[in-house]
Amino acid sequence: MELTPSQIVVELDKYIVGQNEAKRSVAVAVRNRWRRQRVDASIKQEISPKNILMIGPTGVGKTEIARRLATLTGAPFIKVEATKYTEVGYYGRDVESMVRELVENALAIVRSNEREKVRPEATKRANDRLVELLLPSGSNSSNDDEEDSEQSNERLVRKVRHERNRKKIRKMLEDGLMEDRTVSIVSETKTVPMVMSNLPGMESMEIDFQEMFEKIAPKSRTKRELTVKEARAFLSEQESDQLIDKDKVQTLALELAENLGIIFIDELDKIVASERQHGADVSRQGVQRDLLPIVEGTTVHTKYGYVKTDHVLFIAAGAFHRAKPSDLMPELQGRFPIRVELNDLKKEDFVRILTEPNSALTRQYQALMATENIELFFEPSSIEMLAEYAYTTNQKMQNIGARRLYTMMELLLEELSFDAPDMKEKKIVIDAEYVKERIEKVSKDEDLSKFIL
Repeated sequence: MELTPSQIVVELDKYIVGQNEAKRSVAVAVRNRWRRQRVDASIKQEISPKNILMIGPTGVGKTEIARRLATLTGAPFIKVEATKYTEVGYYGRDVESMVRELVENALAIVRSNEREKVRPEATKRANDRLVELLLPSGSNSSNDDEEDSEQSNERLVRKVRHERNRKKIRKMLEDGLMEDRTVSIVSETKTVPMVMSNLPGMESMEIDFQEMFEKIAPKSRTKRELTVKEARAFLSEQESDQLIDKDKVQTLALELAENLGIIFIDELDKIVASERQHGADVSRQGVQRDLLPIVEGTTVHTKYGYVKTDHVLFIAAGAFHRAKPSDLMPELQGRFPIRVELNDLKKEDFVRILTEPNSALTRQYQALMATENIELFFEPSSIEMLAEYAYTTNQKMQNIGARRLYTMMELLLEELSFDAPDMKEKKIVIDAEYVKERIEKVSKDEDLSKFIL
């Protein structure tokens, strides 16, 4: 059952505080992809994804919204920084490489799904191989063509003994009585050299060379000593790879990337050229030009086949402090019709971030301390004070959003984390005084704050 927009927002609320407008926009964009799969073929190809541009300072949830969205939908997802790419002809990464990374991600998803389908059969085959590995050496029957009656009787006895041993070992395996027994496994791997051309715009040629080397590379055999438990997992993976149809996996991966892929392009504002174009600015403008056909829809060559980007969903983000979205190339602006502005975090937002999400920092530290048998409690007053320090520090210094809490929590609990293994007191309560004692001095000293907070 596909999630409705409201259900998507509810799921995102479990991990991200606020930013309702952005959540609604991405939820609608994802639902539209579901709708597109169900329209008539005559119009299906004409419906393009409504790409989204998120505008807001760092640490307010832009990346997390996109990442959680991909997890919810099971879609292949990659996050890239626009600043990693350069115009073709300059030293750096080709923008088409982001599509190849997306295909690799899709391949991993499809391969994992196909492995799950064949897992019962793969496990059965792995156990069969384990039985043979655990059988006593020399228990196989003779292969002599000519044998007298005495030899024939001995062979029959060995065969009966062999079957009895096999059944006994299989029963012990099923009962989990041989998990720590050691077996020897020979694995084969291909040593494929990495092709590094270092030539801008030559990534397609690198793929062709890589494929050629993979075909002709010699196999190396390695003998490994593993426990039965480890060997079962290793052999199951081997059997799964043999059972799944590699051509089918590649075809499904290409379709998944084309129809459900999500590419998150961060720091889009960093490729806006200044008015006086020279040097790096020229390259930035060139990145926009190279990015345009990818976002508009083009065909990219990968080692698994050709991929069309017409229906890949692009979510771009940037702080846009020094530049404005209107400073981007007009054609590129037009490919991001949905624009949402994410809000700065207030003190109330920091309180919610520390308490509401499933993976809230307070819960993370409680789980970490629980491994040392320490119960860690945060009083409401301590949460309020932490939120106040985080908010005021962001106002005085560079605003890094919720990331400020990571530094503050680490500073707050540094002493406890160090002493935890040796502490006799197993119940620790964090109150306002505890927070004030460890953070106020650093927070008020601006020189210290620059380096610590």
